[in-house]
Amino acid sequence: MRVLHLGLTNFRNYARLELDLPAGIILLQGDNAQGKTNLLEAIHILSRVRSPRTKSDRELVSWLALDDDLPFARLVARVLRGEDTSQIELSLLYSRRSLDSDTSVLRRHVRIDGVDKPARDAVGLLNAVLFLPEDIDLVSGSPNLRRRYLNDAISQVDPRYRRELQQFNRVLGQRNYLLKSLRGTRRDPDQLTFWDRQLVDHGAYLVTQRQAAILQLNKHVQRIHPRLTGNSELLQLEYASSVSLGDHAGSILEAGLTDGHNVAPPSGFAYHATSDAYSAQLQELQEQELERGVSLLGPHRDDLRFLANGVDMNVYGSRGQQRTTALSLKLAEVEWNAEEKHDQPILLLDDVMSELDAAHRACLADTIDKAQQVIVTTTDLAQYSPSFLERATPWLVQAGRIELLSSP
Repeated sequence: MRVLHLGLTNFRNYARLELDLPAGIILLQGDNAQGKTNLLEAIHILSRVRSPRTKSDRELVSWLALDDDLPFARLVARVLRGEDTSQIELSLLYSRRSLDSDTSVLRRHVRIDGVDKPARDAVGLLNAVLFLPEDIDLVSGSPNLRRRYLNDAISQVDPRYRRELQQFNRVLGQRNYLLKSLRGTRRDPDQLTFWDRQLVDHGAYLVTQRQAAILQLNKHVQRIHPRLTGNSELLQLEYASSVSLGDHAGSILEAGLTDGHNVAPPSGFAYHATSDAYSAQLQELQEQELERGVSLLGPHRDDLRFLANGVDMNVYGSRGQQRTTALSLKLAEVEWNAEEKHDQPILLLDDVMSELDAAHRACLADTIDKAQQVIVTTTDLAQYSPSFLERATPWLVQAGRIELLSSP
């Protein structure tokens, strides 16, 4: 898989960019704040229809365009998958709320091969894995970051997952609103029955797929992490679910996976076991939830733990250990994604080589060699070996402009 052409209009510091991308290694060199990371972000957005760096789409529209009557930003990529090509386009358009209103709202518009589509239909058409220096936060940061990571990674290989996640979040919001409205009143638990059933239907799917994804990621992590640590550490990923399946959780899940892949049959044994446990435990917590006015159980409360030789890296890992753990996770994601999609994802490496030692660089280099397309950013070409530079296409990035470097 690779991007054949990337077009950006009024995106971040790119007023206008039309760029044909070659296969192999693309090396973006430039000073800080010139647009290197912005280009990686644009490709990542087209793979997931949201930014890894901000929750506000308004920050993506160039501030120079805000003086226009109707500011907009446009991102478009022509993508090669196997022998097929497709075009993904995302537009961010400001429009007035009404004819007599001076206020405006920013709206998303997604087109696939020239046809308007819901945003969720674009997720996973372009598969990319992004490596950032701040990936250490996946281990040391809040549980919300790890849930977000799992949601993004699974959505790349399971189209249904994103739809179920959207439905779950909608139901969760409605249920929480009802719980708050019932606080301090004469409680009629029957009012929760409909929302409980919806919460379980969608939530059980998310929990099952996350558990299945962890099983698959573990297969790769347990081979990759010893290479990064000189065989001194074994890493185990563990999904900390608020829905308890008891002592037989592992065997229940493995029994429910019949094809060896991450996507468990939605009507299978693992899903039904999770659904039954979720429903029963909701009933047990009903009084507490009514008292507190919030949903206490479900995938929105879950976490991902990293155990190196049995030690919890989230809490007790050093900065070096946490960085190595995050790198192992991302390398495992690359291999899992390639296994599920039968195609290597695009690798986006944002100045990560400078923070790695020789062993880590060698492991990442193996992954680079397998990919059809890799985009690497750096401020200093001297950080790379002559053999790496010979294999790369070097580009200079300056103030939102990109030009080929004839002699790196």
